[in-house]
Amino acid sequence: MSSVLPIDLANGLALDYAQARKIGEQLSADYCFAEPFPHIVLDDFLPEPVARLALEHFPAQALRSDKVFDMGYAGLHKRQILPEDCDASARALFHFFNSRPMLEFLEGLSSIQALLPDPYFVGGGYHETARGGKLGVHADFRINDQLHLHRRMNVIIYLNQDWRDEYGGFLELWDRKMTHKVKSVKPVFNRCVIFNTDADSYHGHPDPLTTPEGVFRRSIALYYYTASRAIYDEVPSTSTIYHARPGDDRVTQREAWHLRFDQHLRQWTPPALLRYAFAIKRRLTR
Repeated sequence: MSSVLPIDLANGLALDYAQARKIGEQLSADYCFAEPFPHIVLDDFLPEPVARLALEHFPAQALRSDKVFDMGYAGLHKRQILPEDCDASARALFHFFNSRPMLEFLEGLSSIQALLPDPYFVGGGYHETARGGKLGVHADFRINDQLHLHRRMNVIIYLNQDWRDEYGGFLELWDRKMTHKVKSVKPVFNRCVIFNTDADSYHGHPDPLTTPEGVFRRSIALYYYTASRAIYDEVPSTSTIYHARPGDDRVTQREAWHLRFDQHLRQWTPPALLRYAFAIKRRLTR
């Protein structure tokens, strides 16, 4: 059976980024017009060997950076594992999830442009919930305080083989006014759920798991961001600023000065006047 993302494991987790965007665009209508908020559920998301790799390299033992949540409705019996403390194979997989092909796929899918990954995996990575654990219905944080970025998309890939209905742990998607549940998603192996991170994209698995001891609800959680355009109010949008060295010849000094002068023109001159100034410059340098 073919996968949604035809990642080439033998070639180092390779995927052509143009192909990845095309795949996303083909699924875009289903994603953008879904209710209760833009989302999609994709089975066989990864090639079978890649999905098995993700599960086989899931750390069974506690790592130094593990976070364990025992906060009741806000997260109970939940373990979060940062990728950079995992083994090389797991790290390589998470680095793929932060790579251009993955971003191209998500941009094509969502029509959200200029997506950025989080190299720190704040709140993300491997997730594991034990018997009795739960996560209340919630809308996620929207600002990454560490990177000052706007969170836009969630990607969840489930790693649970032979998951039974009686275990619970279904992901619930609720309407924007929290009046009724719209969808339940069984967390089965290699199923991926992707959705917009909005102020009212409510989701969770709020009922305690009834798994046998030693059986965990496992997943990969990935978050994607965009930068704020407000940065242009704080930092001038200049190109590269060149300076000649004190001992350089006159030709080099003059060339560097002209490059720097052009940047000052672009920064401080209104667009209409800028076009006029460059037209004059072209005439003078013919």
